[in-house]
This record gives sequence, C-alpha cells and structure tokens, in this order.
Amino acid sequence: MGGRHGTALRATARGRRGVAGRPVLAAALGLGTVLTALTALTAQPARAAGQDTTHDYAFAADARRIEGAGSTADAGRLEPGRTYRSTLPPDGKVYYRLDLDDTSTAYVSATAVPPTGSGVSVADGVKVTLEDSDGRSCDVDTAPFGAPASPHPVAAWAMREISPRRSLCAEAGTYYVTVERASPDARGASPDPWELEIGTVSEPGTTTPDGTAAPEAWDSATPAPVQGTAQRRAGGAGFAQAAPLGEGVWRDDIRPGQTLFYEVPVDWGRRLHVTAELGSSGTDATGYVASALTLDLYNPVRGLVEDLSVGYDGGQKSKALKPLPPVAYENRHASGQQVSAVRFAGSYYLVAHLSPEVAEDFGDGPVPLTLRVRLGGAAQDRPDYAGGTVPSDVFTVDGGPGGPATGGGGTAGDATLYRVLAAGGIGTGSALVVGLGVWTAVARRRGAALSE
Repeated sequence: MGGRHGTALRATARGRRGVAGRPVLAAALGLGTVLTALTALTAQPARAAGQDTTHDYAFAADARRIEGAGSTADAGRLEPGRTYRSTLPPDGKVYYRLDLDDTSTAYVSATAVPPTGSGVSVADGVKVTLEDSDGRSCDVDTAPFGAPASPHPVAAWAMREISPRRSLCAEAGTYYVTVERASPDARGASPDPWELEIGTVSEPGTTTPDGTAAPEAWDSATPAPVQGTAQRRAGGAGFAQAAPLGEGVWRDDIRPGQTLFYEVPVDWGRRLHVTAELGSSGTDATGYVASALTLDLYNPVRGLVEDLSVGYDGGQKSKALKPLPPVAYENRHASGQQVSAVRFAGSYYLVAHLSPEVAEDFGDGPVPLTLRVRLGGAAQDRPDYAGGTVPSDVFTVDGGPGGPATGGGGTAGDATLYRVLAAGGIGTGSALVVGLGVWTAVARRRGAALSE
C-alpha cells in the first residue's frame, strides 16, 4: 500500500436548537408535520460544540489536545479509538506514535482545517505517512484542496495492514505517524498554521484464514436516482456533527465557501449510490464556475472513497458518484482505491463544499442542494472477527451491543430519527406513535441540557 495517494488535484475547490413542545399539540399534528418537527429538533445548532470562531469546522467535543513533535523521539502516543486535536505548522512535519500488536490492522486519519478566510493553493493539502521504527513506509496518502483552491477541511488516511499479501510492517512494536502539508511552497499556499483532527481505529483479524482474492465482478451500472419529495435535513459542520441520512431525497442550502457534512449508515452487503444536485440560483445573474460544488465520500475511518465536482451557471445541475461495490471485507484486496476503501460497514460520510467563487457571479446567498441517496443490496453478516474493534461500534450501523451508532458526534435521538424516517413499511399510526415518543424524549433531553 506504500505510495497510495488520494485523487490527484481533485475538483474541490445551522440548524436550530430543539425546544420542548406540548404533547397535546403534537398529538393533533399529522405524520408529515411530526416528521418535519423531528427533523428540526435534531438539526445541528448554529454554533456546534467544538466549533470556534476562527474555524467553520466543528471539532469533536471529546477530542483530546496533543502536540505534534518535531522528532520521532518526542512523539506523543495516539490511543486506538480516540480522537485528538492538534496543530500543523506551515512548514515542517509533526510526529505521533502508535504502539501496535502483530494481529490488528490500524488506521489513522488526519483532517486538516485551514483558518477561515486563509488562502490555499490547488496543490497544497495534507499528507499522512505511517512508518515502522526503521523508517520504512507502511502507507502514505495525500489529500489536496484541488481546484478552485478554496480553503475547506480535507482528510487523508494511512494504515498498517495485517494481510497475507504483505510482510512489511507486520511486526508488533512502535510505529510513527507523520503529518505534513502536501505542498507548503506552492504558489498561493497559506502561511498560517492549520488545526488538525486526528482519529485512530483498530480492526482485529478474522478467525478463519484471510484469503487474498478480491471480490468477483459486481454490477457497475449506474442505478436511477431516487425519486420523491425532498425532506429537509441541515448538514453538520464537521465529521463529528455529520447529519444522518437514510435512503431518500434530502434537501439543504449551502452558501459559497461553506462545507457541510452528512453520514449514511451502510451495512455489510449494501451498496451506496448518491446523486448531488445544485438548484437554480433564482437570479438573472450570468457566469460559470467550473468546480462550484465538490462532494467527497469518505469511509468510516475517513478514507476517501470517491469524489465529484459540479460546474454551475446559475441553472440546475446534477452529477452522480461513480457506482460502488457492495460493502465487503474482501474489497480490501482489490487494486483500485474506489473498491478497496469500501472494506467495512459503518457511517460513510458525504462532505459537500461550495466554492466561494459562486458568490462572485451569483451573490453570497445560499444555493439549493439536493442529495439523492440510494441503498441497494441485502444486508449480510459481519466478518468473523477474532476480537473487538476499537472503538467497538465503528463498523456497525446499529452500534452493536453498545447501543445505536451515531457517527461519533450524533446523538442517540438522531440515530432513532434515522430509523423512523427510513421505516417506509410501518403504518401511519405506528409511525406517529413512535415519532411522538422520540420527539418527547429528544425535547426533554435537550430542554434539560438548556436549563443546566
């Protein structure tokens, strides 16, 4: 896996706090109104926890501060399953340490967040390298900002993989994570330090011998986009605040320069297909922005799976992500990243960014954004893991024995809401009862939080 890179020069570059309602009033509402109220109750707050005034990104509220060292000798230790916040200087590298066994595959990701309003270059971005104690590279990944050079969060990942195909980096011992700018000397590169959000995940081996065969041929035809009336869902401001989406049509508004995060739980055996649409501007302005909207799809450990860009001339535009295979453990043996990255179930993240250049031609008002999400295939059993993952619910869609999965920063109420909205087969009366219960529970919880 050494030398694996993210898509080169990718075409890249709110909500309300719930208020407790009266149950008697809720009982008089129709199902559609209840579901609309549920969506509003679980929308992201305007200034989410972990978000500061110098960054539009909402960092994980439980992220621990760790300083990146200038040498491996002083590298601080990263613990599997934890999230950290650190700082990346404008030049030079920062080092962190991982203590690994000889049975588990380890993943580490770094999300780079330039300050709001800072300049970036097309070639610049974040680079993550994982090395053993002898300085041999286990894996490397680079995530550039790409055109049109707009500052926004980008994430790169690296892994120490235990596999019959690989003998390098298979020993137990100390490993080092290096994070650096992809091209700090590029023209237009920001001289400002960047904030980092770093995450680590540990995946055990399987009880049966792991083969090396990639999955057989799968249907790569592009399915028709999901049809139907769009439901409002406000995107989050970071991975930890990603708004949950199920299969369906989802509507939001995105402003020039803004980045919105969504998560889609995808089980083993299921296939994810997404179409992104920009609505018409509603103005008489003319112009064209080549890479107005970028949509990145990340896997549960923030590894880039696929991306797209949409040009915009003020009229409605649409584009779909390339077809993906069903989620399967064996996908990791495929040679292409688009397939190998779809190697586990869990929360897949959609990250939408609208270029600031849109404001130059069409004003700084929001542009309608529609996401059409389709989940195909049938759910399958998870691999026969020989132990537990860290964190325990990272590769599940229901949280496993620990409770509902929430994508790290969501709430149990959000996960419950997702199941209510996705339960197309339940009767109206049952959905109303469930919806009222969730509404009441969420309102009480958030009302109590507000009163503290």
